[in-house]
Amino acid sequence: MSAKNDKFYLVSEQFLPDGMKKTLEAKKLLDTNKVDSIHEATRQVGLSRSVFYKYRDAVFPFQHMVKEQMITLFFHLEDQTGVLSHLLSVVAKTGCNILTIHQTIPIQGKANVTLSLNTNGMTSDIDQLLFELKQIDFVTQVEILSSGVS
Repeated sequence: MSAKNDKFYLVSEQFLPDGMKKTLEAKKLLDTNKVDSIHEATRQVGLSRSVFYKYRDAVFPFQHMVKEQMITLFFHLEDQTGVLSHLLSVVAKTGCNILTIHQTIPIQGKANVTLSLNTNGMTSDIDQLLFELKQIDFVTQVEILSSGVS
């Protein structure tokens, strides 16, 4: 993928040139292992390899872009002062941007929390983040509810 400072735009498929549309088709064939090579993918969609190389790092399906940047986590927390604050600081230290927070009222000393995160600026991987979150006192459960929009 391109450098993080590149700008991207959401454009309706009907306005894309044929070279970009066919590049997306070729990339899908490669991603789904329906073909073994770029040569075979471009031949199958009727695209020159030079056009494929021109656009391959510039066009992406919308779901692909969003999928890589969002994750929703679910937590069971014990009702203790500062637990949510500590959890949020661990998330922030990894470079994630917290998009939404939903917390239930604690019942019988436990609360459920759901966080939606933008992971675009994340400095570690998801497994490391989950490991660190599970180490927090009074966090009894951490699960990935979803990632992306698909």
